[in-house]
Order: sequence, then C-alpha cells, then structure tokens
Amino acid sequence: MTDLLAKARLTYDRSDNFYASSAQEKYYDSLIHSTVSGQDKMRFSYGKARALIALGEEEEAITVLEAEVGKIDRDGIQGMDKLKSLLALAYLRAGERVNCVMNHSAETCILPIQGAGIHKIATGSRNAVGAYLQLLEKNPDNLEYRWLLNIAYMTLGEYPERVPTKWLIPALDRSAFLGASASLVKPFNDMAGPLALDVNNMAGGVIVDDFDNDGYLDIVTSGWGLDDEMHFFINSTDGGFVDRSEQSNLKQLTGGLNLMQMDFNNDGYKDIFVLRGAWLRGEYGKQPNSLIKNNGDGTFTDVTSRSGLLSFHPTQTATWNDFNNDGWIDVFIGNESWEGNASSGVHPAELYINNHDETFTSVAKEAGCDIMGFEKGVTSGDYDNDGWKDIFASSLSGQRYLLRNTGVPGAIPSFQNVTEQAGLADSLSRTFPTWFWDYDNDGWLDIFVGDFTFEMPISSYAASETLGLPFGSAGSAIVYKNNQDGTFTNVSQALGLSDRTAFAMGANFGDIDNDGYLDFYLGTGNPELESIVPNKLFRSDTGTRFVDITTPARVGHLQKGHAISFADLDNDGDQDIYIEMGGAYKGDAFHNSFYVNPGQDERNHWIALELIGSKANRAAIGSRIRITVREDGKARTIFRDVNSGGSFGASPLRKEIGIGRADVIDQIDIQWHPGPLQSFKNIRPDRFLRIREGNDMIEEISLKPLDFTTPERREHHHLSDHGS
Repeated sequence: MTDLLAKARLTYDRSDNFYASSAQEKYYDSLIHSTVSGQDKMRFSYGKARALIALGEEEEAITVLEAEVGKIDRDGIQGMDKLKSLLALAYLRAGERVNCVMNHSAETCILPIQGAGIHKIATGSRNAVGAYLQLLEKNPDNLEYRWLLNIAYMTLGEYPERVPTKWLIPALDRSAFLGASASLVKPFNDMAGPLALDVNNMAGGVIVDDFDNDGYLDIVTSGWGLDDEMHFFINSTDGGFVDRSEQSNLKQLTGGLNLMQMDFNNDGYKDIFVLRGAWLRGEYGKQPNSLIKNNGDGTFTDVTSRSGLLSFHPTQTATWNDFNNDGWIDVFIGNESWEGNASSGVHPAELYINNHDETFTSVAKEAGCDIMGFEKGVTSGDYDNDGWKDIFASSLSGQRYLLRNTGVPGAIPSFQNVTEQAGLADSLSRTFPTWFWDYDNDGWLDIFVGDFTFEMPISSYAASETLGLPFGSAGSAIVYKNNQDGTFTNVSQALGLSDRTAFAMGANFGDIDNDGYLDFYLGTGNPELESIVPNKLFRSDTGTRFVDITTPARVGHLQKGHAISFADLDNDGDQDIYIEMGGAYKGDAFHNSFYVNPGQDERNHWIALELIGSKANRAAIGSRIRITVREDGKARTIFRDVNSGGSFGASPLRKEIGIGRADVIDQIDIQWHPGPLQSFKNIRPDRFLRIREGNDMIEEISLKPLDFTTPERREHHHLSDHGS
C-alpha cells in the first residue's frame, strides 16, 4: 500500500488537478511571464495569488495582488473587483495565519470571537476591514463581503461597536436561540492543545474507540493530503494520551478523507477502513482505500490487497454491516461519478461480502446495489424492522437512494430501489452527510441528511440567516420521519430545522445531556477559501424539535469542520466531542478540537454498553438496543443501534446511552444481529457494562474517571511520546 500511495503522490501535483495548488501557482506564473496583455496578466495574477493563498503563502499573495490592485486604481480599470475581493481575503487569511494557526488557543476562531481569540497581531484583519469596506461601498448588496467584514471586526475586538451601522450584522455575539434552554447550556472546553491532540492537517477522518481492549478510548485521525500521515493516540488511562503513530505502523499510511472502525475478522480487535480519492476528477481520484488489520499487539497491517478490497475509485463514504445475516460484516462503498465528465470515469457503488477467511467478494451488480452518482454519504440500518439491513445514500448529483434489503437467504443479498415509493425523492437537491437514527424513540429508524445545495457563497447564506432574510432551505439539516409503513415524511420544518443553515460536511450525533434524546453536531463549510462559517450544535428537545445551542456551548468554530466523534473519553458519564478540522488545501489546514463536556444536567443518568456477539458479528454492529425506564413516574423507552454514527466521523461502538432522570433501568433488550433477543432486568445505571451474546451474566467494566485538566500529566505524556 505504501508503494501505491507513493505512486499517487508522484502523479498528483499537476496543473490540471484543481487541488494541486503548487502546480497551479507555477502554471499561472508561467502564463504571467509569457503574455503581454495587461488584463490577461491581471487574470493570471489572480490565479497565481489564489493558489498562493491555498498554499498558505498569504504574504506573497498580498504582494502580487497589491501590485495589480494599484494598477486598477491608477488606471481606472473596471470589471476587476475579483482581484480586490481576493486581496481582502488574503489580508483576512494572513491574520488567521499569524494569530490562529501559529499562536493557536482554545478560543481561537470560536464564534463569537472573544478572550484569547482576539487577534494580538491586528495588521491582517485591519487591512481586511479597509478592503471590505471599499468593496461594500461599490457592492452594497454583497452578503459575503458583509459577513467577512463583521468577522474581521470581531477578530479585532471591535464588534459590534466599530462596525458601520449599514454593514452591521447584529446578534453574531448572541445565541441563535434566546429562550430558557440556551441559558442552561454549559460551555464545552477545547482541550486538544493541552492534551497534544490538536493535530494540524487538512480535512480528514477520525475514529474514537478502544483499539487495545483496555476499556479506555483511543483516537485515530487521517488527513486528505497524500502526504498527511495518520495519527494514533493511545489513552494513557491517567489523564493524557500518548502518540503511538509510528510504533503502530499507521504513520506510514497517508491520505484518507474518512475513517471507520469494525472487526472484519471477528478476532475481538477493532480494525480500520480508510477511504481515499474523494472530490478528485479523472486519474487523480483513482486512489486505493485501505483495510488495516489490528494485530492485537499495538501494531496494524494493511491487508487491502490480500483481502480482495483493493479498488481505485474516488470515495469518502462506506458503511459496514452484516447484509446477508451470516454473522460476518460486509461493506458497501459509495463512489463518486462526475456527471457529464467522461474523463472522470464510471464509478458505481461497491458491495463486498465477507468470506469468513479475511477475504471479500465483490457482488454489487448481482445484489442490485451498484448505484451511480456523486455519492457523498451512505448509511445502513433496518428501517422496516424486518431483520435485514437496508442502505440509504446521499449524493451531490441530486439523487437519493433507499435500497431495501429484500431478505433473500444466501451469500449474496438482494436490494430493491424503493426511494420513490418511500417518499424520499421529494427533492433533487444536493446532499452530503447522512445517517439512520431513532430521533423520537418510537422504535423505527428515521433518516438524517444534510443539504449541500448552494447557488451563492455559503457565507452569504450565514448572513441571510442572521439578518432574517429568506434563503430557502439551502444548507439545512433534513430529517425524514419513519411512518412505520415503508414511507417517510420530511419533518424538518416541524423540528425547527428548515430555517437554519449549516452546509454540513462532517456530522455525527450523540446525547450531550443524557436526556435519552439524540443531539447532533455539524462540521460546516466547503472547499472554497472564503467559506468561513460556524460549525453548529443542535440539542433535541424531547424529540419534538431541535434547538441551535452553538453559541452558549462555545463550539461554533469558524474553520472547516470535518469528521466528528461523540464519545465519553474521560469516563465521567457524558459525551465529549472530537472534531477533525481543516480544508481541502494546505493553506486551509487547521488544528483539531476536542470539546470536553462539563456536564450539562447532573440529574440525568446513563449507561454504557459494550456488546460482544457470538452468532452475531463480534463487534455486534447492527444489533439493536431497547432500554425501558420510568422517569418521573412515566414509562419510556430509548432505542439505539450499534454503529459508529454518521457517515463522516466515527463514534465508539460502545453505546453510551442517556436515560434521563430514571434511577434504575427496568429492562435492557438486545436484539442481536443476527441472533436471539436477550433481556436483562433491574439494572443500576451510571456504569460501564459488557454483555456477551448468550450469556446472562453482565460484566461491569471498572474504568477510572479521567482528569484532562492537570498540566503536569499533560506535559509528562507529551514529552514521553517524543522520547519513545
């Protein structure tokens, strides 16, 4: 695999590859030196400067752009405002470089920007303010300029007082929801820096799970760039993490926009799947995925070729589940076919069935699931409760696919496209992250999908939302409620989501306050360098609506948000959030964040369940949990599936389940997949438990609550890693 990745790196940096900024810069520089036309030189200078910003060389870009803008102003040249807007962006990004990247803090880029997030070196933002003010005088209706102007003022500590009234976007420093619920939200604390978990790379994936079977959760990350190394952080079990990237053999594996975990060979150790090639056209997207076997001794081995999973398609999305009910997990991969671009090739979806001997067989065409489109998210679950796992796929080409598993016994499953009959073809909008979940705890899986349709810069939509201007449903979160009859209804408006914009890329769900209802966090943005909008956290209000609590929770990071994990990393009973930050260009790389939950409601209880299958696959992926409790004298049920969550980011397979104010669990029912229904009664909560299929004895796992706030421990683990 390392040879294949090295070969891909050698052929990547060419000028016809849109994301190869170094080659783009050289290409435009050669055009500048070979042309005599003044306006042509300006256009080529624009291309060169944009490539320089994408490389993180903002000061050089400023030098190029200031010279061209000076000519425009001196000679009264019209129609070249894009050079001025790029100069404004270069100023803004230069300010970010010296303040937010080089002098990073826990408050950096969190909307509203305050405290240590205020820029100490003001030159970049000060120049950006001047440039955007000039642009707005000529383009007063440009909401992108207006949004970025307000952000620039905020980085200077001058919002809202110094913002000219006619350009002010009010309330950026206040919660989007000003009711009683917002006041009860406690702010999360970003501890990535102190714990040396603030990996700084381009967009990528993250898994939080226990890879060494000691009960404590570890972290794996990847980066999209073919020279971005994977990182592996082992939980030290006493308040820190140790970097074992090199010793584990993961460091040598580069690239990968998304990651997920599973136990593909049922040996009791979680393995890793890496997805590569997303967004790239033609030959550049034909990068191999990686199946990485956990050897159980702290090391990993790439087994892609010998497993039969080696293929060369652009992708970032897959879902592992047992599709033929044989007790071994299979994998469905959604690939990216660029509509109308023959040079990019044909890339149908893939389905690989597990042969039980660490190999797989490709059967997508025979199974009827070789769908074609620009697939950006896939998820699997049993939406019709018939005991067979179905598939839902989102795409940037406008289609959505609900593929019903018809339950035909045998090695090869059979899928039927029921999208239209299910009521899911109600829109041709572009969509991105997705998942199955039971948001209202009625025992039937619903569908989440993030809209990714935009006709103008996404910061314009952020400005429109804040100003109360109409913007349709662009970039909103969409929830389809399961009608329990094979159909779904779009309930986004009723849930309070249709007038909230996010443009989610990374996304996942969890329960931050242990009330038993699922919340979700969205990593926002797109590849454009101007896309500076906040990530967003939504809290469920008893499954009847979702409330935007981003501002009081202090998680509205303005940098590009990608893979997300909800996980109780400190073993205190509430879920924390780890997010992979960074964009599609080297100059858009950024530090990851680890938001530690301070505890939202101490009255609520929880239970954490690790399931181990026997007839079911060892990691119990696809098994379903039903918890029955009495809260305030009323019976209620809570449902969870065993999986890693959303389509972009992987939470632990250990299920961390809030039960509200119930002080005892009346019953836990586990429907193993495939396998029997197993029940346990009168369970004391606030514990970590292990349940084995077919064994009526519950094991309690003894885990220490971890303190991530002790500087001495953090420094010790950081230094010990460098000395190993």
